[in-house]
Amino acid sequence: MPKAKSALDHLNSGREPHIVTMIPPGAPGYREANGGAMVVSSPAEVDAMVRKIKPGEVVTLDDLRAALARRHGVAVACPVSTAIFANMSARAAEEMRHAGVPAAELTPWWRVLKKGGFLNPKLPGGVERQAALLAAEGVKASPLRKQLAVFDYEARRPKRALER
Repeated sequence: MPKAKSALDHLNSGREPHIVTMIPPGAPGYREANGGAMVVSSPAEVDAMVRKIKPGEVVTLDDLRAALARRHGVAVACPVSTAIFANMSARAAEEMRHAGVPAAELTPWWRVLKKGGFLNPKLPGGVERQAALLAAEGVKASPLRKQLAVFDYEARRPKRALER
């Protein structure tokens, strides 16, 4: 049986972003695109975008999707693949951390939040680990409706465009 690919293998797969011009009705992003095209990004492109987020800044997955759509000149970025690739980026960073790569060289995956500023339980170490890494940068997460969230996430968004 072949060995399962690591997150680093997926990140470095060479996969290229592609544009879907005819989004099937009911597919993720269909209504949002409103007849426009959708980009299905790549793990490396999402990782590169996350690397541009500076300490003390945070973005939501929707912010990443909007930046990807602007970069490719389309109506929307696929919500499913963007979330999967952001998770791959996080897992690859943690693989690199365990391999001894210095923290300053890792992709800062903990700076990516869910809609509404909520922390993501699917990221490595869950919301506790994400909250601890954010706190080390001066970003406070507090409970909101039984989930941890960054209340001032809108004020902490980067002032510059991530897609450049």
